[in-house]
Amino acid sequence: MTAQPVEPVVPRDPGEDPAAIFEALPPPYRARFRAEYDEALEAAHDLARFKQVQTLLRQWRLRAIAYARPGYEEAVQDALQKRTETFTPYTPPEWDVAGRKSGVRIS
Repeated sequence: MTAQPVEPVVPRDPGEDPAAIFEALPPPYRARFRAEYDEALEAAHDLARFKQVQTLLRQWRLRAIAYARPGYEEAVQDALQKRTETFTPYTPPEWDVAGRKSGVRIS
């Protein structure tokens, strides 16, 4: 028997389908999604607020993907506990260039 390489777990993208988002969410987040979704649907009766539904679905789609990532809960706890040694420092390249131009280092 030979060992097979382990493929990285990539969370499934539920798209902007509310039922797929609901199913992709871990159970502790489903009630909040449902409440916010129902509120957005109610607001959508006013056509000026219709985009609220689309915005909500986009936000929750990204949350569902993030929540499904392995290590998500641990990373949140590390951040809340200010355990910075577990994070890799990152400065976007455009910030570094802007910092050098102004003489201020952003990190």
